[in-house]
Amino acid sequence: MKMPKIWEILRMFKDSCKGRGWKTSENEDWVEADECYHNFLWTKDVSFSSFKRIVTSKKCIVRESLSYRVVEASYTAWLFSEKPSETMIKLVYENPSFSSKIALYDLSQILEGKGLCTRLNDTDSPVFKEFESFLRNELKAKIKPVPIASSSEINPDEYTVKEVA
Repeated sequence: MKMPKIWEILRMFKDSCKGRGWKTSENEDWVEADECYHNFLWTKDVSFSSFKRIVTSKKCIVRESLSYRVVEASYTAWLFSEKPSETMIKLVYENPSFSSKIALYDLSQILEGKGLCTRLNDTDSPVFKEFESFLRNELKAKIKPVPIASSSEINPDEYTVKEVA
């Protein structure tokens, strides 16, 4: 069975969101629900410094006709086509200001046809909860929590974090 690419999965999910009355964009990867923007970022890999900058900025681009505006994303889901680094997982997991607003999804095994998605989602985002239901119901994927390495396995000197307001 041919498995869809991340952008196809996201497009199918956004189509299903319209049925719930949520606003979506044809060109950008966000869903607006309950007056909050839920941003989806998909990547194969991202450097840790870029990840930190993006996580702390919380920006989302919204296209309106021929113009664009920048809004604050209430929630951001990272969709990885390869396993995210332990350092990124720990950064989100160990910082409540991040973990309440950021979800990480490792879709690599879904893309390989194995039907498994590991995730770190401690948000209260109804859109991300619906995304997980979509993966289970439409792609027949099992959703499992990302295994977290012990703190001793991560060097705290590798990163510094500014709290997100």
